[in-house]
Amino acid sequence: MRKDLQDLWMLAEPHVRDAGFDLIEVENGREPTGWIVRLFIDQPAGQGGGVTHEDCERVSRDVSAALDVADVIPHAYQLEVSSPGLDRPLRRERDFARFVGESTRIRLLEGVEGRRNFSGTIQAAKDGRVEIACDGRSYVLPIDDIVRANLVPDWEREFHNRSAS
Repeated sequence: MRKDLQDLWMLAEPHVRDAGFDLIEVENGREPTGWIVRLFIDQPAGQGGGVTHEDCERVSRDVSAALDVADVIPHAYQLEVSSPGLDRPLRRERDFARFVGESTRIRLLEGVEGRRNFSGTIQAAKDGRVEIACDGRSYVLPIDDIVRANLVPDWEREFHNRSAS
């Protein structure tokens, strides 16, 4: 993880946790509208419900105050806090373990067996590695080598869940 993102993560995570949420991802960069610091938060594993607009506002206020005091960003920026969405990012071992059995896309920096891109089903996550069933076989990928990993939404299940509500 880049140093600036790591610093933002370390600063924001206690405030997110105090509000009762898990910090899922931190993004920081220049976009067409200017500099953006984006936090994705979610309910801890095993807790029902989602993230409300009010939850995002509360976390935003707390993290914004902490960022102002720490003064770690040397330019103007906009802070955004949101839920991770259906294609949520996966970063830590516990993220992968929470979603065993789900579909994912993973991109590695160095790669495994000459391959850097994987699309398949999460089989397990332990000891700093994630096991993924992909193309009829199983691969064990080092989590430290993952550049980007996201869940792949099961749209049929989502449409079924929404129509049953």
